[in-house]
Amino acid sequence: MSVKASISLTEAQEAYARSLVAEGRYPSLSAVLQQGLELLRSQSETTDALRALLAERQGGGFVTPEEGRARTRAMIARKRAERGL
Repeated sequence: MSVKASISLTEAQEAYARSLVAEGRYPSLSAVLQQGLELLRSQSETTDALRALLAERQGGGFVTPEEGRARTRAMIARKRAERGL
């Protein structure tokens, strides 16, 4: 779907976008803006996932550093045993 819109950029933003096109890194100003929007979408998804993970961890119990190390040692021992190491 193509949407025609008037977009305002600062002089510095436009100069940077034009330099990317002039360097051959993008075929057009539209391609530069499309990539920028795709990066923002991806960043937003990552941020949302991290927030969800933090919310989940806040609801769960935490273990002491000693317990964490013990669990890690047990996991490594179990994996070694599974692989015959």
